[in-house]
Amino acid sequence: MADRGHIRTFTRNAIRSPWLARLRSRFSGALFLTPAFALATLSAYLLRFESAAFSTYLAEMQVVIPAAVAIKICVFGLLRMTRAWHDYVTFIDLLRLARATAVSAAFLALADSMFRDNGLLPRSIIVIDACLTTLFVGSMLSIRRVLRERKTLAKIDTSSQTRVLIAGLNETGEAFLRAIRRGSEASFQVVGIVAEKPRLVGREINGVPVVATFQEIVTAAQQNNVETVLVVDGELSPENLRSVVNDCRQHEIEVRVIPSVSRIVAGQVGFHPREVDIEDLLGRDAVDLDQDQLNRWLSDRVLMVTGSCGSIGSEIARQLLKFAPRKLLLVDRSETGQFHLGNELQEAIDAGIAEVIVGDITDTQRMREIVSENRPAIMFHAAAYKHVPLMEQHPSEAVKNITKATCGLVDLAHLYDVESFVMISTDKAVNPTSVMGCCKRVAELYVQAKAAHSSCHFVTVRFGNVLGSAGSVVPTFRRQIAEGGPVTITNPDMTRYFMTIPEASQLVIQAGAMGRGGEIFVLDMGQPVKIVSLAEDLIRLSGLEVHKDIELKFTGLRPGEKLYEELYIDDEKRLQTVHPKILIAESEQLALKDVIRHIAELVEAAESDSSAVRAKLKTIVPRYQYDAPLSESATAGSKLSTAASRAA
Repeated sequence: MADRGHIRTFTRNAIRSPWLARLRSRFSGALFLTPAFALATLSAYLLRFESAAFSTYLAEMQVVIPAAVAIKICVFGLLRMTRAWHDYVTFIDLLRLARATAVSAAFLALADSMFRDNGLLPRSIIVIDACLTTLFVGSMLSIRRVLRERKTLAKIDTSSQTRVLIAGLNETGEAFLRAIRRGSEASFQVVGIVAEKPRLVGREINGVPVVATFQEIVTAAQQNNVETVLVVDGELSPENLRSVVNDCRQHEIEVRVIPSVSRIVAGQVGFHPREVDIEDLLGRDAVDLDQDQLNRWLSDRVLMVTGSCGSIGSEIARQLLKFAPRKLLLVDRSETGQFHLGNELQEAIDAGIAEVIVGDITDTQRMREIVSENRPAIMFHAAAYKHVPLMEQHPSEAVKNITKATCGLVDLAHLYDVESFVMISTDKAVNPTSVMGCCKRVAELYVQAKAAHSSCHFVTVRFGNVLGSAGSVVPTFRRQIAEGGPVTITNPDMTRYFMTIPEASQLVIQAGAMGRGGEIFVLDMGQPVKIVSLAEDLIRLSGLEVHKDIELKFTGLRPGEKLYEELYIDDEKRLQTVHPKILIAESEQLALKDVIRHIAELVEAAESDSSAVRAKLKTIVPRYQYDAPLSESATAGSKLSTAASRAA
């Protein structure tokens, strides 16, 4: 009985074994193709010789047909084609089919010349056989797919589906149409496609008619009883998308976005249509990275990120984990922020890849411990104060956190042989009017000067605002809209540069890999955006109307604020790099000893007399303009104090 039990267990395990499952799959695939192989060769004879095929060539066919079938099975097996047949056969599979039949034809001709005198098999038979094999097998697969799709569609209750139009069509839209036919997006019924070009109207794509252009989208939606318009991500310009959203919202037609295939593959989003977001209206293109260069630079290295709880620092951390570092050190002084980041990256922490470290960049001894114990090869310095009005009230803290702390980290990177050091800077460092921006400019000067005296590749990456960062304009506007308004804007003419957090983080990493030391990289931010237009877009995306549902309130510039930001100082040259979205701002560098002396005096002023900080910053950065904001600073400070007293 025990022996029988062992036999049953052995048999059951053998049946379940992966290699046996693969063997069964290949055998069933070959069995599925055999009739088509044989029929193709037989038909080739009938087409070539007609009625004489059986009377004259019967004996030859009895040899050639089995031989041709055997050769095709062997070739298809070697090219892994016997396991390629499934319900989702694509055009790529048909191309592979054509290649396999061509190789089979070549082997059939070779076998004929080797085993038969003078190669008696007519070459026309071989050519016709190859064509018919492709036709028969391709037809079998296509019919199988069509039958499956019809079976799937027949099961769908169309009365429960949402009738939709698809605006724009590229590979993303086509993939969505295929998903509907497979039943994986059964909640939608596509009744038409809206195209940009009028000449496409009246045509069909995948069996779906092109019914209108973008300008006629509302009329087309009403005529086809459509409830929702699905916009293909990246297919419409920001202007066209804004127009479509506004027109549809006025007629109570919902607008959603089909995520791009590239974002789905990257794991950033799922395949289901999402709501239109403010990022869509800005029209930022996807970032193209040099993956090979980044893999060589980052893989199996010890990496360190300061400010890991911040919007940019945390996203840089997420991006770095994709390149399989040996160790990723995440440094920030926010206990709560580090706790949440640790929960998010728990899998990487458990694997020993990531480590969350609580530490303040202004604590030089603590930073020395972290760097000396872990010896990072690459450091990304994203930690810094960023709120301009607050730093106007506390200039000494800005000097300590932004300038002094950066200098300390730069010195540690040099001392402990760090290979690359990447500092995150801001457009507020250009012709600064704020303490925060001026402190960043001084940090830029030190990083650049140090690069000339170190083997470490010290580089700076300068860019503007990012959408959705904590405390920035977009979350503030959304909160004000949710509270019923008003939405507060400092000035109707104010503009800012914007990019998404993932885009900025990816470009920072790419720039770091390109840096050889001393460069100030500037990211291509596109065109500046009017803040009032941004506020109006957010209000409309919330399904509300400007001035009707939500008021706009203009409050005046705050201390240290600029009406518009710049990315380059006047005397900086703009140099192109190999990446279209990364440029270099080249300018005359200051001597390291002079920068060290200036910073020492600045730190001394910050530690003893904060009122002298602005004057010293003006000495280091002559373009710093602070006279106007100074008079406003005290007023702003008293207003904040009054507000705090009332809240208390």
